[in-house]
Amino acid sequence: MKNGNLNKHLYFYAIGLSYKKADATLRGLFAIDQDARTLVLQQAKNEGIEHLLLSSTCNRTEIYGFAEHPYQLIKLLCDNSKGSVQAFQEVGYIYKNKEAVHHMFRVGTGLDSQILGDFEIISQLKLGFAASKAMGMVNAYLERLVNAVIQASKRVKTETEISSGATSVSFASVQYIIKNVSDIGSKNILLFGTGKIGRNTCENLVKHSKNEQITLINRTKDKAERLARKLNVVVKDYADLHLELQNADVVVVATGAQNPTVDKTLLNLKKPLLILDLSVPRNVHENVQDISGVSLVDLDQLSQITDETLEKRKVHIPAAEAIINEVESEFIDWTKQRKFAPTIHALKQKLNQIKESELMVQRKKMNDFNEEQAELISARIIQKITNHFASHLKDDDTLVEESIEWIEKIFQLSSPQKQKQSH
Repeated sequence: MKNGNLNKHLYFYAIGLSYKKADATLRGLFAIDQDARTLVLQQAKNEGIEHLLLSSTCNRTEIYGFAEHPYQLIKLLCDNSKGSVQAFQEVGYIYKNKEAVHHMFRVGTGLDSQILGDFEIISQLKLGFAASKAMGMVNAYLERLVNAVIQASKRVKTETEISSGATSVSFASVQYIIKNVSDIGSKNILLFGTGKIGRNTCENLVKHSKNEQITLINRTKDKAERLARKLNVVVKDYADLHLELQNADVVVVATGAQNPTVDKTLLNLKKPLLILDLSVPRNVHENVQDISGVSLVDLDQLSQITDETLEKRKVHIPAAEAIINEVESEFIDWTKQRKFAPTIHALKQKLNQIKESELMVQRKKMNDFNEEQAELISARIIQKITNHFASHLKDDDTLVEESIEWIEKIFQLSSPQKQKQSH
């Protein structure tokens, strides 16, 4: 914290909205792309918000950060997206301190995902963390928290089977195509967009559909070509999009654009067409459904499709929650210790001062004073006393701030906070 912020009473908040109360259209209004994220971080700095992390995916947009009031974070989100404060109030959520921490753990481990066990969210949290750190907006608390969430995510993925079956949007979309398109191996499949979801979808299509007629189109052609070399699929120019749409039987759109990239004006169809829109905001205009033979499926519809392994995965929720509770408890213990460690250190110094003063008196009084024995005994007593206080402060039922104030008053300790202000 800068000196100008020492008097602020800051809380840790998580604010955002997700698939639970906001549909794909509404989530699209609050979506934050890479450029907008930079603007959010810059605006936060300008407004005195020093530590912040932003994550935006197809299923949710969230800001985690320290502020006096959650409205400061809500304003940042609305100022840099198409969403309004009124819309946020209707569908958004706000978590504070421990609740905010717990929420990040559930999100990062896939328990709060639209498709249970979807681990793509953790990579988005990592990206958001990296962007904030690059701008100097990560403090020790936020860094420790994100690392703890990453650790919990890894353990949940490796120690439970909650990620078995369709655990991502990309895999679920491929399963949908296979189940709903007959003779999929002979159909023309067009994938438009090669971002993370687009890449994963393409890999799953190649692996599970056994189709050798997959075409990639991306605004930046070299990105598509790199993926095509890896997966042995065809790449076409962005200028040929309208032609490729005519040839396709199935189109998967995952461009990540802020406005629709496909609408009915691009379609001149001679056969039925299935379109999957995996983007938020939606990249396929609803007017494509005006054309006979076009079927449009979006993210929310995909998530409602029951996967046969879902019930099996639900069985592993308690095991995942146990891992979360373990790692989260370690993090909470660290935050408590971080809060009271300066006070315990100051208490130890005070007791050592009292010890030195008393030993000086005894040296003068006693000719056969055993210096070594006195040092050993008094050091052990001081350690036992400070351990008792530390155990009290670690207890879940302890009001840490009140206890610290009480200890400082009783032992006439100078508060670390006051010491900072005096410098």
